[in-house]
Amino acid sequence: MNNERIYKLLFSSVYPLYIQKVEKKGRTKEELDEVISWLTGYNEEQFKAQIEKKVTFETFFAEAPELNPNASKITGVICGYRVEDIEDPLIQKLRYLDKLVDELAKGKKMEKILRV
Repeated sequence: MNNERIYKLLFSSVYPLYIQKVEKKGRTKEELDEVISWLTGYNEEQFKAQIEKKVTFETFFAEAPELNPNASKITGVICGYRVEDIEDPLIQKLRYLDKLVDELAKGKKMEKILRV
């Protein structure tokens, strides 16, 4: 895994791909935003500001108000790696997000995605 390259990816360039992925499967941008907010603690205004500033994933997660305490309940395989076994904290947060987006796109109920 080329972590340096991933650190420097712009969140604003990947976000539209997340939207496209979930909408293709019948989910909404609002549901995606709810999932991202649940994970990161960003409110709507803070989230929009991060997109407008074109921050990297590294900055996006570094400036996140608070990683959800239930994020550690996100388990499974994403991109060939078990998310709970990833040692790099930033990559793990990124893979948590990928896993949540996948679960949303696969039609899981929001209560399950948000580990309620």
